[in-house]
Amino acid sequence: MTGLAGIVLALGLLIFLAYRGMSVLLLAPLMAMLAAAFSAAPLLGLYTQVFMTAAGGFIASFFPLFLLGAIFGRLMDDSGAANAIAQGLVARLGGRQAILAVVLACAILTYGGVSLFVVAFAIYPISASLFRAADIPKRLIPATIALGAFTFTMTALPGTPAIQNAIPMLYFGTTPFAAPGLGILAALIMLGAGQWWLMQRAAGARARGEGYGQHDEVRVSADAGTRRPSAPQGDDLTEPEVGAAAASVVQSPAPPFLVAVLPVFVVIAANFVFSSLLIPSWDIGFLAEPPFGAVGLSSVLGLWSIILALSLAILVLVALNWSRLASPLGSLDSGANASVLPIFNTASLVGFGAVVATLPAFTALRAGVLGIGGENPLISLSISVNILAGITGSASGGMSIALAALGGTYLQMAHEAGIAPEVLHRITAIATGGLDALPHNGAVVTLLGICGLTHRQSYGDLAMVAVVFPLAALAVAIVAATLFGAF
Repeated sequence: MTGLAGIVLALGLLIFLAYRGMSVLLLAPLMAMLAAAFSAAPLLGLYTQVFMTAAGGFIASFFPLFLLGAIFGRLMDDSGAANAIAQGLVARLGGRQAILAVVLACAILTYGGVSLFVVAFAIYPISASLFRAADIPKRLIPATIALGAFTFTMTALPGTPAIQNAIPMLYFGTTPFAAPGLGILAALIMLGAGQWWLMQRAAGARARGEGYGQHDEVRVSADAGTRRPSAPQGDDLTEPEVGAAAASVVQSPAPPFLVAVLPVFVVIAANFVFSSLLIPSWDIGFLAEPPFGAVGLSSVLGLWSIILALSLAILVLVALNWSRLASPLGSLDSGANASVLPIFNTASLVGFGAVVATLPAFTALRAGVLGIGGENPLISLSISVNILAGITGSASGGMSIALAALGGTYLQMAHEAGIAPEVLHRITAIATGGLDALPHNGAVVTLLGICGLTHRQSYGDLAMVAVVFPLAALAVAIVAATLFGAF
């Protein structure tokens, strides 16, 4: 009983102190040791042999994805490609479809691997101009950006290079395109329901005579980043990156639309080609040798395909936009620097989960979690991932803690229940989007700060598109997976 109280206390303090601004790099090991102390476990042994081993293993597996993703996002921003995509969609759809234009612009960018924070900074000025011209209430801008950037492209669409789609590969031996039918089904529900909600809200405001409103427009600057807490997020944004992203919105030149969107297409297409066609045809017998970990192709296929796809997209992006990049080396350097803190934050949460999983009291907690949903492990998996994502305010953080502690158990349960690993992958990814977007989430706070709006003004609509509808999509995906399996 004492040990269980220690786990609950440690997790509670992790949430509270992180929200108050304390770095998760310090918090995660300290709280892990606090939980261990309640169980009278050997602290130094757990820190060096469990916490650091788990955290180091996560970094070793996923650092290339964080690094390449951050560089790609920085180059898309600094080259003006992000702005060009948004402006091109607006020109093609017209001002009357302002909401849809913003949603699709955000979706294209995040599906291509651009950081959702960079997207928010790049798209907000365009959104404000469009909404003002169409006389749509400004309070709907955060929900519109969130629908395109925080939901279906992050968790559901097959092939997305988002870390939420990459982490399950390590535990289930899958690829980024796992269970594509389930992912597309969930994505359509999120997009369709979210777009319907925003259009209804805009129509209702128009009927009441409510327009854009009188607002002192926010000057997007590095100060916007100071309005958010240092939440324990693997997908958080560093303060230097906030300022760089804000500055590039104003300074970046604009390439033609097709030039801007081509690197995004390369990411998705190359990811599919490498994971489905090229890499499986390679002679990879060397992987069975001890120096390479004595693993099979399934252990590296997904990671290799994303690494190669992002690398190719970066080369294409630089080649097409060399003259538009004020400092190509500077963009590479700032992107690389921006990748370090997010992966260390997430790795620290993985270490915390690994320590907790070794404690005797975790056995009772584990039994309670696994008992949810009866014989269907998808229900238990979804609830545990979603609750942890909500508690930590981070989709990747919640997923990492849950899978570090229970990933192998869920895989075994799925095998016994005849559920394909691909289904586990997709349901896990979808489950990270929902409670992660509660009011304390760092991305939510940052987005509201960028828009110059408060939770009271805009969070209700944001919650509908980023919490309620993703949870509904998750429920439908679980039912579909139970009835039809992977498709």
